[in-house]
Amino acid sequence: MSQYKLVHCNINGRDVEKMVDVRASLTDMLRNDFRLLSVKKGCEVGECGACNVLIDGEAFNACIYLAVWAEGKHIRTLEGLTGPNGELSDIQQAFLDETAVQCGFCTPGFIMTAVEILETGKLYTDDELRKLLSGHLCRCTGYENILRAVKKTMYRRLGKQIDF
Repeated sequence: MSQYKLVHCNINGRDVEKMVDVRASLTDMLRNDFRLLSVKKGCEVGECGACNVLIDGEAFNACIYLAVWAEGKHIRTLEGLTGPNGELSDIQQAFLDETAVQCGFCTPGFIMTAVEILETGKLYTDDELRKLLSGHLCRCTGYENILRAVKKTMYRRLGKQIDF
């Protein structure tokens, strides 16, 4: 069996191909081969959420997802959320507005999970949002600000009023 395999996928709207070691994680491919540095290397065992990306619209920990499994997939990272002129997406702006960034290490993973949540178009309760965001560790204890940023964006997208 060959140690390398050619992988074809779409990253942030761009079709790409890359020869990868069959043992390499998606985190390694995205960071090392495509310089997508928002995909953080945290625990490397799928527990902290810092490496979270969307694969075909679903959030995954890229550290435990093999790069070869990306064959034919559509992958989105934080870099893929910005507009054509570098403008921030609504959820990125909400994280800034709500001071949910703090040190910033966990922020990209949280935002990518938030994108998955927001794209469902559903209205979630605070408890449901907490559970959906629970796969992330924030060492700066920004959880309330993060929850507020996601909740405000969810309400705004759904055209609903929110009182805090």
